[in-house]
Amino acid sequence: MEMPGFLYGFYERQLQRSLEPDKIPQHIGVMVDGNRRWARQFNAPTSQGHQAGADKILEFLGWCRELGVKVVTLYMLSTDNMNRSGEELDLLMGIIANTMDRLDEDENISIHALGAPELLPDYLADRLKKLTARTPVSEKLHVNVAVGYGGRREIVDAVRELLHDAVTKGRDISLLADELTVDDISRYLYTRGQPDPDLVIRTSGEQRLSGFLMWQSAYSEFYFCEALWPAFRKVDFLRALRDYAGRQRRFGA
Repeated sequence: MEMPGFLYGFYERQLQRSLEPDKIPQHIGVMVDGNRRWARQFNAPTSQGHQAGADKILEFLGWCRELGVKVVTLYMLSTDNMNRSGEELDLLMGIIANTMDRLDEDENISIHALGAPELLPDYLADRLKKLTARTPVSEKLHVNVAVGYGGRREIVDAVRELLHDAVTKGRDISLLADELTVDDISRYLYTRGQPDPDLVIRTSGEQRLSGFLMWQSAYSEFYFCEALWPAFRKVDFLRALRDYAGRQRRFGA
């Protein structure tokens, strides 16, 4: 039985008050999964699920800013998703483009695109490029938008760029191979210069990474939530943060 509205609000406020500011993750990765299944529950078109998921993204970013999260990485469209039907993909691309326009209206958010722009239609690739280039009036939240993104591809792209740079600078490739470090590759990732995610959340009950931030999440904490993304509530988010705060991070130790 669902909790009455006033009790739900009380519980949500209690949860939020119980969170210690110094235990809020500074970088959260989110796998926004379950839009299509959510739509099927209501016999609604898939596009309605994707639109509800896009609306939830904007709501979620508001919660993050309120709680003091500094960086959010959203897994919106993977390279594997590019194999969906042309009709669904066209609708999804349009919804993503519209979501980017809505984010562009917020002068306190900076945007960075992760992925392969050559896989995207020109209008969406151009929009992401424009958003990445813009400077916020006052940065309250940095948002990485993973569109046309694949974790393996990111690592390959990083190594490829590293090698091209080495050749341009006249470095000995054999010597580079002998001296190569983890930090060398990290400097060429899509998220270069950013902290790795402290917490990765996946909705819809699935418990796998699906190629999301494979390199960066080596020591992240993971939280899997049964709620489908459009139905993800603030209380679900607060529970994830409470769970994270109670963990002892070991960073491989």
